[in-house]
Amino acid sequence: MVGALWFIEGCEDEQMDPDDAVKVLEGVAHLFSQLSADQRQELSDLVRAMAGAEPDPARREFLEGFPEGFGLVEDAS
Repeated sequence: MVGALWFIEGCEDEQMDPDDAVKVLEGVAHLFSQLSADQRQELSDLVRAMAGAEPDPARREFLEGFPEGFGLVEDAS
Protein backbone atom coordinates (compact mmCIF):
# COMPACT_ATOMS: atom_id res chain seq x y z
CA MET A 1 0.00 0.00 0.00
CA VAL A 2 2.75 2.43 0.96
CA GLY A 3 4.59 1.69 -2.28
CA ALA A 4 1.49 2.40 -4.34
CA LEU A 5 0.94 5.69 -2.53
CA TRP A 6 4.59 6.63 -3.11
CA PHE A 7 4.08 5.97 -6.83
CA ILE A 8 0.85 7.97 -6.99
CA GLU A 9 2.29 10.92 -5.11
CA GLY A 10 5.29 11.01 -7.43
CA CYS A 11 3.37 10.62 -10.68
CA GLU A 12 3.67 13.20 -13.41
CA ASP A 13 0.43 14.58 -14.85
CA GLU A 14 0.98 12.47 -17.96
CA GLN A 15 1.13 9.27 -15.87
CA MET A 16 -2.00 9.87 -13.82
CA ASP A 17 -4.67 12.53 -13.83
CA PRO A 18 -3.91 14.87 -10.88
CA ASP A 19 -7.56 14.90 -9.78
CA ASP A 20 -7.60 11.11 -9.69
CA ALA A 21 -4.35 11.07 -7.71
CA VAL A 22 -5.81 13.45 -5.12
CA LYS A 23 -8.96 11.33 -4.85
CA VAL A 24 -6.91 8.18 -4.21
CA LEU A 25 -4.64 9.85 -1.64
CA GLU A 26 -7.57 11.44 0.18
CA GLY A 27 -9.51 8.17 0.06
CA VAL A 28 -6.66 6.27 1.68
CA ALA A 29 -6.27 8.96 4.34
CA HIS A 30 -9.99 8.59 5.07
CA LEU A 31 -9.68 4.81 5.35
CA PHE A 32 -6.74 5.23 7.73
CA SER A 33 -8.88 7.57 9.85
CA GLN A 34 -11.30 4.66 10.37
CA LEU A 35 -8.60 2.53 12.01
CA SER A 36 -8.50 2.20 15.78
CA ALA A 37 -5.85 4.18 17.65
CA ASP A 38 -3.85 0.98 18.19
CA GLN A 39 -4.01 0.12 14.48
CA ARG A 40 -2.92 3.64 13.49
CA GLN A 41 -0.02 3.43 15.95
CA GLU A 42 1.03 0.02 14.65
CA LEU A 43 0.95 1.21 11.03
CA SER A 44 2.82 4.38 11.96
CA ASP A 45 5.52 2.36 13.75
CA LEU A 46 5.85 0.07 10.74
CA VAL A 47 6.25 2.98 8.32
CA ARG A 48 8.84 4.61 10.59
CA ALA A 49 10.80 1.34 10.62
CA MET A 50 10.60 1.26 6.83
CA ALA A 51 11.94 4.83 6.73
CA GLY A 52 14.86 3.89 8.95
CA ALA A 53 15.85 1.12 6.57
CA GLU A 54 15.27 3.06 3.33
CA PRO A 55 18.45 3.90 1.40
CA ASP A 56 16.77 6.25 -1.13
CA PRO A 57 16.65 9.76 0.40
CA ALA A 58 13.50 10.83 -1.46
CA ARG A 59 11.57 7.71 -0.51
CA ARG A 60 12.86 7.96 3.08
CA GLU A 61 11.57 11.54 3.27
CA PHE A 62 8.18 10.36 1.99
CA LEU A 63 8.09 7.58 4.60
CA GLU A 64 9.13 9.91 7.41
CA GLY A 65 6.24 12.25 6.57
CA PHE A 66 3.76 9.46 5.92
CA PRO A 67 2.26 9.11 9.43
CA GLU A 68 1.42 12.80 9.67
CA GLY A 69 0.54 13.21 6.01
CA PHE A 70 -1.99 10.39 6.07
CA GLY A 71 -3.50 11.20 9.46
CA LEU A 72 -1.97 8.35 11.46
CA VAL A 73 -0.74 10.79 14.12
CA GLU A 74 -2.01 14.09 15.34
CA ASP A 75 -0.52 17.17 13.69
CA ALA A 76 2.27 18.56 15.87
CA SER A 77 1.08 22.18 15.47
